[in-house]
Amino acid sequence: MISPINSVSVNFKNNDDAKSKNILYAKDTLLENNFTNRTRIGFDKFTNALTLYPAKGLKGSKNANFYEFLTMGTVPYVVGSLMLISVFNSANKFFAPLARSKAGAIGRKIALGVLFYGILKSFTKSLVTVPVKLITGVDTDVPYAKVNYELPDDINDTDITSIEYHKAYESKEFPRWDLFYKSEAKGEKRNEYYDNIAKKLGYGENLNDSDQEIKPVIRKIATRTDMAKILSSYFWAATGVAYAFQNPWEDYFNVATLKFWKFDKFKHSLKILKDSALKSAIELYRGPKNATGWAKYAGKVMIGAAALSSVLGVINAVHVKKPSKYGVDDVIDKNGRYLVN
Repeated sequence: MISPINSVSVNFKNNDDAKSKNILYAKDTLLENNFTNRTRIGFDKFTNALTLYPAKGLKGSKNANFYEFLTMGTVPYVVGSLMLISVFNSANKFFAPLARSKAGAIGRKIALGVLFYGILKSFTKSLVTVPVKLITGVDTDVPYAKVNYELPDDINDTDITSIEYHKAYESKEFPRWDLFYKSEAKGEKRNEYYDNIAKKLGYGENLNDSDQEIKPVIRKIATRTDMAKILSSYFWAATGVAYAFQNPWEDYFNVATLKFWKFDKFKHSLKILKDSALKSAIELYRGPKNATGWAKYAGKVMIGAAALSSVLGVINAVHVKKPSKYGVDDVIDKNGRYLVN
């Protein structure tokens, strides 16, 4: 005997329903690329990677997907960084006093190097994406919220939506072009986004089909920008590690404290932190005292390579072939005679 199939109804809500029922998004929504949204998205993804996504995977949920698997990759990255720091600092208490002092200095620099590596690798990408946006109008990091309608895990389950955060240009073959069109029903110009980019790139104004003409150009810009920001971020991350290993940081480590309730000591440690940061930057650029040969110029080369990678990446990304300044009327004489065989 064949058992009947229980039907499941899925209601696709409009924006008004979403607001009335406190639903975050009712449909795929383009988000503004600002600090608040980036922070909120990062926090949401990281907390879900620690709690919700592993639980769904371990219980074999049919709604677990590849996005959740990739998002959970941030967890081993953080755990691995903490383990790397711990390996070089946890055993110091078992050493003799002199060895403990030397090992502690190296361990603290390694911890600082891990911290600077992560910070510079993340934040220096904007050294490429921001200039590209200013020059071309194309923000390759613009995020959007994707609404998924999941299968219910229980017959009484009514909350079957999940939110994923993507970037509109993360797929170069299938970007989310649809999210950039304006609503004509609201009195907006449908191709306004593409018109603005066409104007910035020198393609002219009031084009008949600006979206069709500009989309291939945007795809090239997005591809080159992604390549540039990845390459340059690793150069900057390596520079951050070198910066962490400069000798002046030891002055801060000797007085460092997080006991802010001991205000005088905490204030003094912040002052030394500022001085150590500045002196370390100078030492990285100039080289250690009494340094000769390659050691004297290694810092300059590293900083220069990182800066050059960002500059060249931006130049390559914004270099697009400008449209010909000659139109049909410039090359065809309408008053001329034509011969048809």
